[in-house]
Amino acid sequence: NSFNRNFNFIFCFCFVMFCSWADRSPLHEAASQGRLLSLKTLLSQGYNVDTLTIDQVTPLHEACLGDHVGCARILLEAGANVNATTIDGVTPLFNACSRGSASCAELLLEYGAKAQWESCLPSPTHEAASRGHSECLEVLISWGIDVDQDIPHLGTPLYVACVSQQIHCIRKLLYAGANVQKGKYLDTPLHAAAQQPSTEIVNLLLEFGADINAKNTDFERPVDLAVPSSVVERVLLLYEATPCSLCQLCRLCIRNCIGRARLHLIPQLQLPTILKGFLQYR
Repeated sequence: NSFNRNFNFIFCFCFVMFCSWADRSPLHEAASQGRLLSLKTLLSQGYNVDTLTIDQVTPLHEACLGDHVGCARILLEAGANVNATTIDGVTPLFNACSRGSASCAELLLEYGAKAQWESCLPSPTHEAASRGHSECLEVLISWGIDVDQDIPHLGTPLYVACVSQQIHCIRKLLYAGANVQKGKYLDTPLHAAAQQPSTEIVNLLLEFGADINAKNTDFERPVDLAVPSSVVERVLLLYEATPCSLCQLCRLCIRNCIGRARLHLIPQLQLPTILKGFLQYR
């Protein structure tokens, strides 16, 4: 009986795994491999543009994961569901950001892709930030995403980028006005950065006004989480003992008064170029 149960379990598992791959249609194959002519031919023969696998993966998901922008365009022009979700909640836009395909991301958004969801579905913004795909992140920011979107089990995009040490994404988010204090629960991005070896990221967060005395749920400050006697710990201790300059405080105050939604208007201010650059951290 025990043998039969184990055999049945293994058989069912293998069957499901086989079906999840075997039920991929020729349309899925063409999209995943970037075969434009085959894709056009199959669509002209009447294949459903939104045909699903057992995991609810569409050909558009495949095209975006493969960075095949031409195939994605053909599918969208044929009426593909731009916001289709798999059983795991993954959208074509998420796949594009996972792959680092800024071209696919831009195309999807032009066709009405939803950049952010209210539920805890996989987030394209967090995916781009964690993988270091700064071009995708820039595309998302240009389409007006909330750079402080907080997903309970992940935190904010800035926090995720600090955990993954993706400095280019960290810069993009900070320049776009991300709240340097918002992380995951009471852990700030600086708490995450302090546990890593990059002094460049720590200095960048401090420059944007990170609170060196912020405490997490365990009442620990960022310096308490740094590796003892590490360069990061020395940087934090030095900053702790050094008052912020008046210039830095003024810049932070002005940017806060302008507000995140209007930071992109700084170049239009009637100020000397050098001052506008200073306010933009250029």
